Amino acid sequence: MIRRLPWVALATLMFGATADARDFRLGLITPPQHLWSTEAEAFAEALHERSGGEHSVAVFPAQQLGNEAQMVQQLQTGALDMAFLTIAEISNRIPDFGALYAPYLVDDVNHAARLLRSDTAGELLDLMPQGVGLVGLGYGMVGMRQVLSREPITSAEELRGKRLRITPFEPIRDFYTATGAAPAPMPLLEVYDALANGQVDAIDMDFDSILILKFYEQANHLLISNHMMFPMVGVVSGRVWRELSEAERELIETTMAEHLENVLTGFEEMDAAQEAEIRGLDIDIHEADAAFFSDAIAEWQGIWGEKAPMLDALRAEAERLRE
Repeated sequence: MIRRLPWVALATLMFGATADARDFRLGLITPPQHLWSTEAEAFAEALHERSGGEHSVAVFPAQQLGNEAQMVQQLQTGALDMAFLTIAEISNRIPDFGALYAPYLVDDVNHAARLLRSDTAGELLDLMPQGVGLVGLGYGMVGMRQVLSREPITSAEELRGKRLRITPFEPIRDFYTATGAAPAPMPLLEVYDALANGQVDAIDMDFDSILILKFYEQANHLLISNHMMFPMVGVVSGRVWRELSEAERELIETTMAEHLENVLTGFEEMDAAQEAEIRGLDIDIHEADAAFFSDAIAEWQGIWGEKAPMLDALRAEAERLRE
């Protein structure tokens, strides 16, 4: 999808002309030790080096620039240059992105990564300039979604009435509403305390964040369900993009794509080890499949089959890529 140029030729294109040095800012919500944050820092270093020191990127992790809705607004005005965003806020504005959260669209992390690398998923990025005023340069992800809870959940009925933390976006809200749970949107960095003080009964979360942020210290029942993938997208402000030369765009796009790919491969490589580490903890584990959530899946499909026309194409591509 991206035409790659040799770095020497690219540097000649850029700096043979009079390119203005730029100090970019990149925002994201994950803590500094998270793979998204470390790859954002690596992208910043690579762009600085490959631009011959002309361009720099200051990375602001852990919601230093606000939550994702606030960062999207900053990107739209050009006050923020770049971001690694969950697709949550994008799906609130471009419903077709909600199709990526279809329950059991993919089987596991490896299947998710294959789908996100596909041309079909790439077609969604083409909707971003018109739909939200951003330029999408590629996908990353975290691991599959699981349910960590203060009390055991051994059937879908036991989700009823549970106050369950979610990332604030419609596809996941609709899924948990269909189970009878009470979805509670909440920033990632507030989740630990919310579990500790009983503000929420359960959380929708991936293995990586459960381990990094030690959520298992406050909730020791895990439903391993792998019910959704959780993509991320690397974006540049449309206003900023229009100010860049073609060569600068090429450099940024190619460099960011490499580090987004590192995120995909990183989670592919980490997933099995993280699951093994979690299974080794002193917590109660149950497992679930699509049949566990069958009623909720049917209700979700009834809502999103109409809202997200790309869903059928993504399902067909996911089936083609299934191993």
